[in-house]
Amino acid sequence: GAMRSRAEVDATLQTAKLNPAELLPVVHCLSFGPQTGTGECCLLQLEPGLCAELEAGRSLVIRGEKDEQAVLCSQDKTYDMKIADTSNMLLFIPGCKTPEQLQADQESCNIIHSQIAGFSNNYWELRRCRPKLKKLRKLLMEDPYEGPDSQKDQTSTFSKYTTEDLLSLIQASEEEILHQLQVIDACKIEGYWRILEFDYEMKLLNHVTQLIDSESWSLSKVPLRTCLEELGSLEPIEMIEHILLSYGRKYIDDGEVYFEMHEDKICRAIAQMLLQNAVKFNLSEFQEVWQQSVPEGMTTRLDQLKGLALVDKSSRPETIFLLKVEELPEDNQERFNSLFSIREKWTEVDITPYIQDLCAEKQTVGALLTKYARSSMQNGVKVYNSRRPIS
Repeated sequence: GAMRSRAEVDATLQTAKLNPAELLPVVHCLSFGPQTGTGECCLLQLEPGLCAELEAGRSLVIRGEKDEQAVLCSQDKTYDMKIADTSNMLLFIPGCKTPEQLQADQESCNIIHSQIAGFSNNYWELRRCRPKLKKLRKLLMEDPYEGPDSQKDQTSTFSKYTTEDLLSLIQASEEEILHQLQVIDACKIEGYWRILEFDYEMKLLNHVTQLIDSESWSLSKVPLRTCLEELGSLEPIEMIEHILLSYGRKYIDDGEVYFEMHEDKICRAIAQMLLQNAVKFNLSEFQEVWQQSVPEGMTTRLDQLKGLALVDKSSRPETIFLLKVEELPEDNQERFNSLFSIREKWTEVDITPYIQDLCAEKQTVGALLTKYARSSMQNGVKVYNSRRPIS
């Protein structure tokens, strides 16, 4: 179209019954450029922290395979991406000046002709979400490491995963993935991340605890060097060191490396070994065998088994069975469905270890229960059951 003059602009204002005195003196005349199409541009709304990341030259990555909902990851956080529709059309105008800029720049001529480069009716909205890390363990469990003598490892057809592979497959930021690898006690073997097969892990742990016993070391001061010297003929020294890192805290005293062993974690692993061979175990018998099985000087307590085993107080005699939180679904509703199919009514104390990991940043277990369960009183105790019929 032809360029508008100031007179035409004023006439239009009068027709629209607008008072020019209330408006900025500058007028934008908009026209569509030759290639204005939709779909070439996407708008993404970022919180200040993420803007700062980009401005500092770091990158944001969109992750997800074809069947997964896309998430956006910064270096250390994960966000769900949702499309937000707008009732107003959003126009992209290169070099557009905002009212603030125009007020600062009083000299500018009073008609600006701008070309619209594109438009959109929606934008991507980001919501901070829990990193989707279940899959990490699942991938590594396809082919757990059974030790250097394992024939299976030579012939295995399963994929092995480097850090790069995991970054492309797991919907979480790099820091969240590396942290989770530590949490699940993964170790790097020949450049690939692996999880030790449980029996092999227990064999290594057993070597270490027997050595501690025979040397009468304090559990809070286990020397790395002697462990490697004594056990290096039985297992690769990287594995001995890995098991000490998994079950202890490393520190240096007088130039020597020592480990303070985590009593709770060792007791928990031994309980898992005992429970894994029985569907249900008489509770009092289990407690007796368990205490006898742990290293000298360690004390077993049921609260070491949070998220690993569940006590059934309603059976006579009481029993205990394995129920691992990491094997439950990652989705909130599915997690509750599976818990309510295992047990119809839960106390808050019992269910907490199994839903704690679902809590978003500032969410409490109580808030989750309010949303996904209904409560009632049973013999003076508050219990929770499903909001929907469990098939």
